[in-house]
Amino acid sequence: MRRILAAVALSALVTAGSPALAESTTGFIRVDQVGFAPSETKRAYLMTTGPAAAAPFTVVDHRGREVLRGRAGADLGPWNAKYGHVYAVDLSGLRVPGRYRIRTAAAAPAEFRVAPAAQFAGPASKVVTFFGAQRDGADVVPGELGRRPSHLNDRRAAVYEWPAFTGPDTDQIKGGLTALGTTVDVEGGWFDAGDYLKFTHILAYVDTLLWAARRDAGPVVDPRLRAEAAHGLKWLDKMWDERSRTLYIQVGIGAGDAEGTFAGDHDLWRLPEADDGDTGQGRQFIRNRPVFRAAPPGEPISPNLAGRTAAAFALASQVEPDRYRAQRLLDKAASIYALARTENVGRLTTSLPWAFYPESVWRDDMELGGAEMALAAQRLEDPRAGEWLRQAAHWAGQYLEHEAGGDTLNLYDVSALGHADLVRALRAAGAGDLAVDESHLLGDLKAQLEIGAGRAAKDPFGAGAVYDGFDAVPHAFGLAATSRLYRAVSGDRSYDAFGTRQRNWTFGANAWGVSFMVGAGENFERCPHHQIANLKGRVDGRRPLATGAVVNGPNSEDLFSGGLGEHFEEMRRCPGDGVDRYEEFTGRGSRYVDDVRSWQASEPADDFAAIALYALTLMSKDR
Repeated sequence: MRRILAAVALSALVTAGSPALAESTTGFIRVDQVGFAPSETKRAYLMTTGPAAAAPFTVVDHRGREVLRGRAGADLGPWNAKYGHVYAVDLSGLRVPGRYRIRTAAAAPAEFRVAPAAQFAGPASKVVTFFGAQRDGADVVPGELGRRPSHLNDRRAAVYEWPAFTGPDTDQIKGGLTALGTTVDVEGGWFDAGDYLKFTHILAYVDTLLWAARRDAGPVVDPRLRAEAAHGLKWLDKMWDERSRTLYIQVGIGAGDAEGTFAGDHDLWRLPEADDGDTGQGRQFIRNRPVFRAAPPGEPISPNLAGRTAAAFALASQVEPDRYRAQRLLDKAASIYALARTENVGRLTTSLPWAFYPESVWRDDMELGGAEMALAAQRLEDPRAGEWLRQAAHWAGQYLEHEAGGDTLNLYDVSALGHADLVRALRAAGAGDLAVDESHLLGDLKAQLEIGAGRAAKDPFGAGAVYDGFDAVPHAFGLAATSRLYRAVSGDRSYDAFGTRQRNWTFGANAWGVSFMVGAGENFERCPHHQIANLKGRVDGRRPLATGAVVNGPNSEDLFSGGLGEHFEEMRRCPGDGVDRYEEFTGRGSRYVDDVRSWQASEPADDFAAIALYALTLMSKDR
């Protein structure tokens, strides 16, 4: 099979009857490498160095029989100085399931698939595999990366005061750490990203999406999903001490101190199972990782933490078949939610340092927590359902007044899920006079889709995310999910094609021709910034891999201006080390580098994977 990234000189391929093409023109076909559902709008892209207007193309099946022919559409604009033309290739007329190949004189052939929408449960299942590989503690899934139990010392982790940092944009600690004299059991959970830190703020968001995926899944669902979501919730339950009403927010530190007397997680490249027995000089906080709390016992906590952590417990309550256990989960959600500090909020609590996850929006979290508790309470006939519905509507109204209009569904803005579930709760209650009604919520869901659609209209590959900012890939998956959430609560399918194109972009219909999910498609991220994958897997795209890991994707070109940095001594180098094989596709202020050192582009993260899982789960139900 020829790879999508193979380019050819068009002068060697021009056939009789084709439009005239410049002899120096080269091109690529970019297409979703996972595939399309039969009824979906199907679009590939022809990217060329010279004009190729109305270039003819044919589609053949796996036996080489022609099944579709057409011509490239209008020029959608330049990608960069080298590739000055991008054309749409409409494949929508092809609805019969099968494997196909696009052929054109303007580029090398590219393969794609048409299959029922249930196929998207396949990459969703890969994401579940990734979460298994991210497990910490005793209950690990060995998997293809040969995972072993790790950080068992977290069972008796000492609690510390918040550290001071040497600057607002650094994780280097100023001075030492001050112990509070207590220990807690925080063993388990998932590693946050390619490192080994664990954060309540991120894990609560991730677990919320995993439980939502389990709740909203169609008949095709990975049976491991429930167990994985339960694994995350078990750790959240440890991070919340009901008796003292204390929420713990973080396990581990990123960097050591300015004086060099101790190291942090980011100072080393190693396997996680090595940490418990690491007695090296300055490794005391690698061996015995510190824990930090959101606030003193019983004191109000940052509302973003309260809202999303409550949402995770409430969503688990919605899925739990046993009424007694479901009620206990809901009661925990209520205890955490009631502790939210909603006046004189100040800077939100996310991580230490805050610069790791600089969130500034919180009313969406309170809306989400209230909506999920209302839905759980309605299911259980809990009399508090009406009050939580009122609170959710209040915070939705506050979000629309103060925070709406700037972002779309991702780690930093969960309003799309909150809106959709609040609509469901309002309909179930037949609610009357509340701070918002369905029209407000549906209007903002549509407005968020319009943010993405406005960007997509100016981009030759139809991307609704921002190329030169962090989290392009999860934003694209978030827009894909929102398109289906909006349809589910409004009945309006007008954003279906837009949502499909966001998924297409993440799986290869982009300038780089890369699938940003490891193991999905033909040309995917091969050498991620992920310690376990680097040390236990392969770095050339062959198994074993961090299957299902989702990476950031393109990021600002400026972030690479100083190079990729040095290798850790223990790092396994990528093939062609030092050569950026995607350099010619740098464009629109963005760059993508597939290299273990390129944390800016190639580091997987749990929140990236979770929104991909949720979007694919919703899309697997399409008809």
